[in-house]
Parts: sequence; C-alpha cells; structure tokens
Amino acid sequence: MIIDTHCHLYEPVFANMQETLQTALAHDVWGVVAVGCDVDTNERTLALATANSKTVWACLGFHPDRVHLSDDDLDQVEQQVVEHHARIIGLGEVGLPWYCLQSSTDPAATMERGRKRLDRLLALAGRYDLAVALHAPHGAAVGALEALKRHGIERAVFHWHKAPPDVTRDIVEAGYFVSVGPEVVYRERDRELATSVPLDSLLVESDAPWKYSGEFEGLDSGPWFAARVAEELAKIKQLPVADVMFRLSTNACRLFDLVWA
Repeated sequence: MIIDTHCHLYEPVFANMQETLQTALAHDVWGVVAVGCDVDTNERTLALATANSKTVWACLGFHPDRVHLSDDDLDQVEQQVVEHHARIIGLGEVGLPWYCLQSSTDPAATMERGRKRLDRLLALAGRYDLAVALHAPHGAAVGALEALKRHGIERAVFHWHKAPPDVTRDIVEAGYFVSVGPEVVYRERDRELATSVPLDSLLVESDAPWKYSGEFEGLDSGPWFAARVAEELAKIKQLPVADVMFRLSTNACRLFDLVWA
C-alpha cells in the first residue's frame, strides 16, 4: 500500500470523490495528500479532506507560477493557514517561479517577488510546524533550498523534482525529500534521479490530473498512478515491491506527521 503525496483533487475530473478513492484503493493507494494552489482551490481541498478524513489530507498552497495571483491573494491564503493550521498537514504547493519566467517581461523582478512571497509562506510553516511541498524545478531548486535552511524548516519535499545532481545531493544531505512521478517509468532523467537518491529520501506522487506519455498515454490520470511509480522504483532499486511501498509510505508519514493506517 502506498500514499500519493501530491494530487490536485480539487479538479473537476475528480468530482466523484468516492469513485476516485475507491479506484485508488483498488490500485493499493490508501491515502492521498491533496494540495491547493490559491484561495479557491484551498477551500475545495479543505472540504475534501474534511469529508474524507481517513484517506485525504490537506495542504494549503499558493502556486508560484500562477502569474495572475496578487499580493491580496497571498494575504487571503495566509489567513486561511492561520485559521485552519490545525486541520492541515502542510503548505503546498508553494515555491519559486520558473516556468512563467520565460514569458515574463522582467524575469529578475518576477523571481524576486517569488522569493519574498516564499519567505512569507515559510515563516508561516515555521510558526505552525507544517511540512512544505515545494514547486521549485530546475534552476529554482537552489533558491528554495536556501530559503528552507534560512527559515529553519525541517520537513519539506521537492515535488516532481528536477535539478542537477549536485543540487539534488545537497537537498538530500540537508534532510529533505525529493518526489518522483509517473515519468520515472519512461524518462531517463527521472530514472537517473531515482537511482541516485536513497530510498529513504524518496516519495512518489501522481500530480494528477496531469497527463503523461509512455504507457500512460490516453489513460485517466489519478492517485492510482502513484502505485505504478512505486513499482518502478522497486525495479530500479532491485527490491521487493511490498518492501519499497512500505518504506515509501513510512517516508510520507515522517514528512507529513501522519499516523500509519
């Protein structure tokens, strides 16, 4: 059995939540960490976790690549965290902008604004001892790592991690987790990452309903994909699937301070 550590359950494709969770369980996924990205999706995520308290856990987020989000939006997300911190297991997804920099008229200013916003969010995580699910791909990973250390954050995961090997090594040595998704089944970059990172520093995720290629082409994306990721990690690590799933679930419980079901 496995935990999907990053899924956007608020999306309309998951309108039938009972069916979604039953399908996940049929694929050995017994729990889902549901992330938000703004005020509205945070509210929906909280409602889902409340209605499915034994299988869904909520993180509240402020997505750094959503350029339309304003400082007023951030104020509202901060207020959500203050009000609901006892009901959530972490902040996520939060982080630093990267993909939006290509279309920005002033990438340096966009990144600086992102750093200031992340500082505000990490201060909240520290205040309430919340885990952090980071969106910090590629060149953003170094800045996110520095911010975690500066704020003394002890529990964090670099979601769907993509960064040079030396940065990944620094992340792992600092005690943080990195997460891999379905691309590890068919993409060499992700397979190299999974090979280099110790199992005790890995998590798995679906990032559903994101669509994937390879054997997942044309398939509905959901939490159930996390089990396939765990199976592939077992092949890469040359370990029994049951053992790998147990250790990955244990990792998720350590990060998010969950009680094993």
